[in-house]
Amino acid sequence: MSKPIQVTDATFQKEVLESPIPVLVDFWAPWCAPCRIIAPVVEEIARDYEGLVKVVKLNTDENQYTAMEYQIMGIPTLGIFVNGRMVDQIVGAVPKNHIVEKLNYYVQGASMKN
Repeated sequence: MSKPIQVTDATFQKEVLESPIPVLVDFWAPWCAPCRIIAPVVEEIARDYEGLVKVVKLNTDENQYTAMEYQIMGIPTLGIFVNGRMVDQIVGAVPKNHIVEKLNYYVQGASMKN
């Protein structure tokens, strides 16, 4: 059973940018109430998409370099990375079906290229 991987500024390159499969990055902070609301949804997605999508969490308070690099202005922000690039993002605590719809688009695109 897959759980989101905690990443940092130091591990972001290896875990996200060099990933062979699409990555969903949860940019969050411990004090953020909407982040806590969406956390169980992110964990469900990690289980549901195991092997298809890597799901990681980046604490923006502790890893400000990466948050600034990707111009994360509000949290929670879910970034979708494919082939080392952020191709989409979802800002705010949105319903699971909204996240799944976007993820499916990139998962299908990635599988067509393989």
